[in-house]
Amino acid sequence: MVIGGISIWVGVTSLLLHAARHRREAWPAEKAGALIAWGGVAFPTVVLLLLLGYAVWLMPAIRPWNPLAAKDGAIEVTGEQFWWRIRYPAVGDQPAFETANEIRLPLGRPATFSLKATDVTHSFWIPALGGKMDMIPGRTNFLTLTPTRTGSYRAPCAEFCGASHAYMALSVVVMEEDDYNAWRSRLIDGQASAANEGGQLLQRHGCVGCHSLRGLQIAGQTAPDLTLIGARLSIGAGALANTPENIARFIHSPSSVKPGAKMPAFNMLPEDDIEEIARYLGGLQ
Repeated sequence: MVIGGISIWVGVTSLLLHAARHRREAWPAEKAGALIAWGGVAFPTVVLLLLLGYAVWLMPAIRPWNPLAAKDGAIEVTGEQFWWRIRYPAVGDQPAFETANEIRLPLGRPATFSLKATDVTHSFWIPALGGKMDMIPGRTNFLTLTPTRTGSYRAPCAEFCGASHAYMALSVVVMEEDDYNAWRSRLIDGQASAANEGGQLLQRHGCVGCHSLRGLQIAGQTAPDLTLIGARLSIGAGALANTPENIARFIHSPSSVKPGAKMPAFNMLPEDDIEEIARYLGGLQ
């Protein structure tokens, strides 16, 4: 694509410089017509057709031709204002599970994503892996990507979705197969302790009315899952680095971090309670 774009740019610029040269006499109509036909019509048409053919050739590797066939086994990603709900499918005897704002993938294995939105249009885009797909309310789109190198990558929402659009990003971690399987098992088996003071405070102050946290009796469904949140690279969908101090800051006043966030401020809570909850969540790894 870059080579094709450069070729067109060089061709058009050359024509522009050629046409701008000073001449004593006007060009014959036949010569001018030939220049327009070959330089202005034939050349860009051939190059664009070649690029189109190349893009069509790439499509099967980027997006399944039959989305229904890819439905089973797809990682379900749902865009919400302003976070990402992630649901991994069941694999063998491992059950499905839900997490938020971070996707982990095994190296070299094609990953199919089932893309949805609950409120406004979002756009799923992992620049390091390639491919972009809109997430439209009432519709499910599919995208297949294959990670080819390990590492941590940022995946911003690529469609303006409101006040905190710039603070809505996925963390994508590509891992070796064994490391990925160990992480998946740890996340599935992870259980929060209700006996811990932090867990008791989460329940006492109503946090579990919106958030889910495996191991606690009440599991909300309207906000990000907090199971093993301490192991994530960031909090608030990429808004802040994942530290107890930043977790406390987010609990105290979410809108100061993410304008338009639906989570209410909990600045009425005692500071000791906020700090204890932040330490508790940061330790869930």
